[in-house]
Amino acid sequence: MDKKNLLIVEDDLGTLNLLELYFKEKGYEVTTANNGRSGIEEAERDRFNLAILDIEMPEKNGFEVCKHIRKSSDIPIVFLSSRRGVMDKLKCFELGGDDYVTKPFHFTELEARVEANLRRYNAALELSEASKVKCGNLVIDKDAYECFKDGKHLELTPTELKILIFLVNHSNQVLHNEQIYDHVWGYDSYSDLQTVKVHMSNLRQKIEKDPSRPEVIITVRGFGYRFVCS
Repeated sequence: MDKKNLLIVEDDLGTLNLLELYFKEKGYEVTTANNGRSGIEEAERDRFNLAILDIEMPEKNGFEVCKHIRKSSDIPIVFLSSRRGVMDKLKCFELGGDDYVTKPFHFTELEARVEANLRRYNAALELSEASKVKCGNLVIDKDAYECFKDGKHLELTPTELKILIFLVNHSNQVLHNEQIYDHVWGYDSYSDLQTVKVHMSNLRQKIEKDPSRPEVIITVRGFGYRFVCS
């Protein structure tokens, strides 16, 4: 597991120092903060793979730090607390926490929890990335039904997205107008093949650098279209 950048927020300096020493010896990059406000500042300053948060801290408690992190990040969050009540644990999970470890704890158990949460998170990231196709300045997310051009979200209609994803799934293959029409509109539609040309033109206007000289959606005369991913 190559990404092991931890944020640890704990107000007890003895515990904080031991946690920092332990995880650094295990190969993690560790950033620490000894109160909630500093924890928020560190979370804004850097990108972390996982956060370990104590609950009871001065200035800002762990719940507040968690809420702040969740505004911009879905990294795993592991709570540390001497509280053992069910309601405290439920609140942690409701705020977006992923795990809850009660004090006193064994370092090996905490490490195992951290590793398990990182594995799940990284596996989810890999699945998400697998659904994304990058073609030049375009990124098409087939699962989320979204398209980005130069990092900016493109406003495509549902039909345009359906066409685009169908083309992406058959990259570098020549697709007949009839194939595209049947997949997008269905056999029982009352439209005609001219509909394909109209939507292709609209799609090119949005995704091509120069719609008059398309480089992504290529017309194959007499047949249909070919999606070129370079």
